[in-house]
Amino acid sequence: MRKLISAAMAAGIMLIAACNTVEGAGEDLQSAGKAVEKAAD
Repeated sequence: MRKLISAAMAAGIMLIAACNTVEGAGEDLQSAGKAVEKAAD
């Protein structure tokens, strides 16, 4: 479970780093948060 959450967080960080705009970063954070929620279920 911890590995899955860590992987989701790492993916989120990579998405944020790849994002060029503030709006895109917000969308990336939202999608990463949804992935973590799904992993927790």
